Amino acid sequence: MPAWLSVTLLLVVLVLALWGMRAGWRNRARRTALLVPALPTAPADPGAARTEPAEAVYVSSTRAGDWLDRVVAHDLGVRSPAQVQVHDAGVLVRRTGARDVWVPADRLTAVGTTRGQAGKFVGPDGLVVLTWVPDPTTGTALDTALRLRHEADKDPLLTAARALVRPGGGGTGADHDRAVPDSAPRPQEEQA
Repeated sequence: MPAWLSVTLLLVVLVLALWGMRAGWRNRARRTALLVPALPTAPADPGAARTEPAEAVYVSSTRAGDWLDRVVAHDLGVRSPAQVQVHDAGVLVRRTGARDVWVPADRLTAVGTTRGQAGKFVGPDGLVVLTWVPDPTTGTALDTALRLRHEADKDPLLTAARALVRPGGGGTGADHDRAVPDSAPRPQEEQA
């Protein structure tokens, strides 16, 4: 086979693969927009700050309890640098290069930690997870994962965010003193 034909076939396969990935992402965005038709916007006054802004990486948001089902509507699937801060009215995640995420206190149902979510695994209790319901009309709960840059920021953030969760709040029966269930596979299960 001539070299030019091999290169041409390789380029065609590459273009088709990229087109397929883009089409898959757009289809996922369309499907998840049905689950999460709208996101709450941060109020002009979110109340007093309960924590200092903490540097973090916004990892992803997935459907609650399904650590692989990434939600990509409304930029929720975009991993990005962020600053997270707990206020009296909720948790604000200010993201660079993507839409900010506002988690109102009355929609926060659980706060905990996990080892990984949607392609990001960092070890035991490496990610902070906020479980919340962005749109009460659908009732779809999300797990939003954050990887804090500094370990010293984790405990104050967890304590302040857990204080926002009302006992039995959100209608999911989540206990605010319990960590988010960790359904991510163990490292030895990933290798099998």
